[in-house]
Amino acid sequence: MDSNKAAIVGSGLGGLSASIYLKRKGWEVDVYETQSFPGGKAAEEYYDGYRFDTGPSLVTMPWVFEDLFKTAGKNMIQELTFIKLNEICTYFLSDGSYLKAWSDLEKFGKELERIVPHGLKSLETYLKESKKAYELGGTLFLTQPIHELKRLLKPSFLYKFLQLARIHPFSTLNKINQKYFKDPRIVQLFNRYATYNGSNPYQTPATMIIIPFIEYIGGGFGIKEGIFEIPKKLYQAAKDLGVRFYFNQSVGGITIKKRKVIGIKTVLEEKTYDAVISNADVISTYDSLLNLPNSKKARRYKKLEPSSSGIVFYWGINRIFEELSVNNIFFSSNYEAEFKAMFEDKNIPEKPTVYVNITSKLTPADAPKGCENWFVLINAPADYGQDWDEFASKTRKATINLLSERLGVNIENHIVAEGILTPPEIERRTGSTRGSLYGISSNTKSAAFMRHRNRSIKIKGLYFCGGSAHPGGGMPLVLLSGKICAELVDKYSRRK
Repeated sequence: MDSNKAAIVGSGLGGLSASIYLKRKGWEVDVYETQSFPGGKAAEEYYDGYRFDTGPSLVTMPWVFEDLFKTAGKNMIQELTFIKLNEICTYFLSDGSYLKAWSDLEKFGKELERIVPHGLKSLETYLKESKKAYELGGTLFLTQPIHELKRLLKPSFLYKFLQLARIHPFSTLNKINQKYFKDPRIVQLFNRYATYNGSNPYQTPATMIIIPFIEYIGGGFGIKEGIFEIPKKLYQAAKDLGVRFYFNQSVGGITIKKRKVIGIKTVLEEKTYDAVISNADVISTYDSLLNLPNSKKARRYKKLEPSSSGIVFYWGINRIFEELSVNNIFFSSNYEAEFKAMFEDKNIPEKPTVYVNITSKLTPADAPKGCENWFVLINAPADYGQDWDEFASKTRKATINLLSERLGVNIENHIVAEGILTPPEIERRTGSTRGSLYGISSNTKSAAFMRHRNRSIKIKGLYFCGGSAHPGGGMPLVLLSGKICAELVDKYSRRK
């Protein structure tokens, strides 16, 4: 009998992950990609001698990457140079003071004590609570297909599920941060972790304290070769296993017969498969690939609030800023107003918080000698047809004003190369609906269960992975979604 065959639509990190895990299970795997390269949002741009990663900028949960490379028969350490960041982030607080978030927790705690009394004790207590949340909820939500009823009924799963009340699902991230840190500047610092999946700290469940634990206990890393090297190396590893890739080839549709996947259509041909994994955005999958824009599932998902998007400036800077680290946050004076503007008013904040990532501090070749490459991200609403030219112009001016004020130098005078990315362009490049960076937001208590399931129960042989499916956005979670998908495909679609 012929081998079981699967098609994967999209070669983002989720699709690459699924291809490797599924190939290792003995499947023939074909990956179709509209663009000419793998990686999805994890891509790169060049402007006048400056190189920029266009998407993710910080690596966490390295054990997830290690497992994937090991499955592919590769040694991660030989493939990529992971650099643990001693300074995870430099924070420029709203009152003009600053602090460095060190990976050494005692050092970080003492840094907090420069700002507030008892900083080290508060940090230790907070991370203890964060650890408890991770141990109870991390494996439950991140590594399991939580929509599979049989899995839910396992005693080990039920035990953890019954413990969920202990990880504060009915409070908000902001409220739990206020409990552990009395100074509003430090609360703001820990509130920012809601943005890791495009959510609002004043609405997202307090369970999100899992994220600081992952970052401070597991470590934050840079990649010396650049983040884009991750999908490049995974692509090569998948090819070495025998996965076939078809770049510059759009999939026109997923072929369904009697509520069962039978293959795909490309512009060149129709091909038969036992299973199809969509690494495309969930909504575009229903609208374009399945031609089911008004199905019950599609209508339900379209009603969910999208995550935030972003406006990105790629700035080539003609000097070195010694006071900056690889990752830097410049906080606004009214954080709550920022999220109200984004999620309620669908507007950009007048005075935004600004994130600046500078990979040339790890990889000098990313910028000319004596210069720096600034990836400047400002959180923005999803695209509802706003005037993005106007938004970008206003945001650029506000960003330059903030950075110039905090750094004591006119930043405008040092920008010698420039590029820009807005939500409509994010959607055009990656297919992410409304340009949202993480699929749906996590601004409700049930958000973890509202993400699209990895296995369709309406259409046999159809699966979903990537940032808009379970368990969500961010590099390690997307890789885990691919792993979950591969396990489900092998269990439910393998010909006996």
